[in-house]
Amino acid sequence: MLFNIPILITFLRIALIPFFVLVFYLPFQWAPLVCALIFICAALTDFFDGFLARRWNQTTKFGEFLDPVADKVMVVIALVLIAEYFHSWWITLPVSTIISREIIISSLREWMAEIGKHSSVEVSWIGKIKTTMQMVALFILLWRPDHLVEKAGITALYIAAVLTFWSMFQYLNASRSNWLKSESK
Repeated sequence: MLFNIPILITFLRIALIPFFVLVFYLPFQWAPLVCALIFICAALTDFFDGFLARRWNQTTKFGEFLDPVADKVMVVIALVLIAEYFHSWWITLPVSTIISREIIISSLREWMAEIGKHSSVEVSWIGKIKTTMQMVALFILLWRPDHLVEKAGITALYIAAVLTFWSMFQYLNASRSNWLKSESK
């Protein structure tokens, strides 16, 4: 397996995870901001590894596997930390919705790849908006500088949860004909 710069950037994102969690729990006034900044750095590496892989023609099967795994792990850990911090149903509900969607869509993509229909579950523009809103919400809720900004983060989290459902139903609908074909065999 060839390690190129985009894959090393993806590994950097994975390596940031323990520091991200550790800083989240530090009992210092600056810890929430640093935690949020680590999260944003990880999100930016997600953009750069894909951009550079395409630009330099360094896309690999391993990179295609590792990149979404690194993304999902970082986001799920951030969601769990936020749910733990707020310790309330109105945060746990959208968090569990988003995590559930990630599991369902990852499983759907794996199944579609097995039957040779991976292109049926390509990322949609709603999925991209959902991801952006989710990243904004997570950044704000990790940072939480004051009550007003925190409320904006909770609102963004709920918008992300609604978009999560919308994009999930788009993916499920797009793959529906493949379900029917596989069931009729």
